Amino acid sequence: MGSFSIWHWLIVLVVVLLLFGRGKIPELMGDLAKGIKSFKKGMSDDDDAVSADKSIDGKTVEHKSDEVR
Repeated sequence: MGSFSIWHWLIVLVVVLLLFGRGKIPELMGDLAKGIKSFKKGMSDDDDAVSADKSIDGKTVEHKSDEVR
């Protein structure tokens, strides 16, 4: 039961083609690729914004507490 024969894979392929159609699968893959590309671009834009915020100020504040023991 663990392995599938070539006939199982052919039936699965036919069902997928019937459900999605011949032209729909490449369209779905293209949309998926565009989504991944825009996600990566968004992540890199966030990293650039964080590094730009740090470089604008350039100052660090050190806090020294005046504790009395």
